[in-house]
Parts: sequence; C-alpha cells; structure tokens
Amino acid sequence: MSNFIEKCLNGEALLDDIDDFVDEWHESEPDVPLYQFLGMKKSEYSLWVADAGVLPFIVNAHRLKVEVPDLLNDLYTLPLAARSDGPVKANQLMNWLKKEGLWE
Repeated sequence: MSNFIEKCLNGEALLDDIDDFVDEWHESEPDVPLYQFLGMKKSEYSLWVADAGVLPFIVNAHRLKVEVPDLLNDLYTLPLAARSDGPVKANQLMNWLKKEGLWE
C-alpha cells in the first residue's frame, strides 16, 4: 500500500488529502506510527504538526530526494524578492525543533 507522500508524488493524492489519510490511520488498527503511515520521517512530521504550511516543502524534498533542511536552506538563500515567508518560517520552526530536541 502506498503512503500519502508516495501518492502525492505519483499524482494520486493532493496535499489537501492528508486529513483523509490521518482519518484512515485513526480508523484502522495501525501497526506503525502516524508519521510512517504518512510516509514522513519523525522530524518532518513534527515540522508539519507545528505548521501545516510546510507540507509542500516536505513533499518536494521527497520528490527531489533531499532532506527538508537542505531544501529550506537552498530556498532561504534565494534573493528576498524570489522567496515567500514560507521557507523562512519553516526554517525558523525547524531550528526551534532542533533546539528543543524534537528534530532527529
């Protein structure tokens, strides 16, 4: 069975479908943690729980086969006019999660 991230990458699910996957996990008798069921690393899941707006970055990191911090750092180095608040906020959140010991 494909997970949420894989289905997004294959065009079989939209980002907005994540709530349906969470509901499915709750309704089943899961033998894996929710983050694994979604196809995320624990740290990615922590980032998403803290700010759902980072989900596109998580999916894109999987698409590019890079780590989320690397993707965010690359986006953060873009000229100010070319970036939105999303990567900046996500990078700040990721740094806070690391400081709190919640990032693997």
